[in-house]
Amino acid sequence: MTSKILLTSFDTWMPHQKSNASDDLLVKISQGDFFGDSLILLRKLPVDPEAAPKEAIAKINQVQPHAVICAGMAETRQKLTVESQALSGKNCRKTLVNLPQLIAGLPNTEISHDAGKFVCEALYYAVLNYLQTQAKSPIPCIFVHVPLLHPENIEAIAADFRAIVQRLAAKPPV
Repeated sequence: MTSKILLTSFDTWMPHQKSNASDDLLVKISQGDFFGDSLILLRKLPVDPEAAPKEAIAKINQVQPHAVICAGMAETRQKLTVESQALSGKNCRKTLVNLPQLIAGLPNTEISHDAGKFVCEALYYAVLNYLQTQAKSPIPCIFVHVPLLHPENIEAIAADFRAIVQRLAAKPPV
């Protein structure tokens, strides 16, 4: 894999959270030599709807990735959910990635049309808007919500996430 993929995760935001599943998943899939040096991690973004997008866009400008995968935790979901769109007021940005093709055959992943109305959606909208209006060339971007991880699901969730990263790195389905 020769593509550079930027992966982002969030920090925790509630007192009961020992970690954020999005960050735990990035750590899990970056271990070993599976992806070589293709992954660029921007871990533990602040749970702040203004600061998180600024940090992510600055990193995009710095590293010029071939694709961007933003990740956040969704405590009530059971599968990985790839978000089709993000809203900001009445404005909507949709990912340019063909999501049904991207997740085909992945048993622990589904498509969602609700990025959460919180910092996840603020980040996704800002990054999509930037990439679709300001970037020099189109860069595929998706947002993936990660369920709580535990010993019974982490391997299956990580396998689907690795497949998503590989597919975006190889040739993004648009």
